Amino acid sequence: MADNYLEKRYEEVFGNGAKKGNHRPTPSLDYLLANNRSQRGYVKSRIVTREELEKIVGVNCYIPSARNQQALRFRLVTHDTGANVVLRNIRLGGALPQLHLPFEGTEPEAFIIVCTTQPESKFIDMDAGISMQSMLLKAVSMGLNGIIICAFNKKEITEAFALPYEPIAVVAIGKGAERIQLVPINEGESQTYYRKDGTHFVPKIKKEDLIIP
Repeated sequence: MADNYLEKRYEEVFGNGAKKGNHRPTPSLDYLLANNRSQRGYVKSRIVTREELEKIVGVNCYIPSARNQQALRFRLVTHDTGANVVLRNIRLGGALPQLHLPFEGTEPEAFIIVCTTQPESKFIDMDAGISMQSMLLKAVSMGLNGIIICAFNKKEITEAFALPYEPIAVVAIGKGAERIQLVPINEGESQTYYRKDGTHFVPKIKKEDLIIP
């Protein structure tokens, strides 16, 4: 009973406090993980709003933080608030340079710039990983997709958006337009992603090889 009370109070303070209605079933964690693929091309007609980005960032009120430092801050960027600036200063598909991704007409137009209020450290990096994975899972639950981008022009992004904190990553958000397929591999096989006949293949090491005997 106590746990339920605390959950309700937390929702009243941090959530919308709305009563539950006839909503669609909540996707399972397995579903969210399976559909959380790094998309490098997006459906232009699906516009991501600031309100949707706010919902995605909202997961950070619930997730763990090393030492509970909560040092991450987020700048939200939409089509109308500087997406073109971000696009000029990021690089996608590093393993497929010949494709010059994203293809014209499939560029992402919504971004979350992840910043830190403290000097970058292993704890900040740990928090960033937890945060960005959680935000992407939230995006998938909303029918969206995304990708974590670490290849970006930090100086230009900082100056263009007058960021008061250091940016450490950019998360693109949108409705994915790519076909992506996971490929199970053994330890020692190539882990480089590749494309064939319009499908993006992502090698993943088998569970048996991940577990130390």
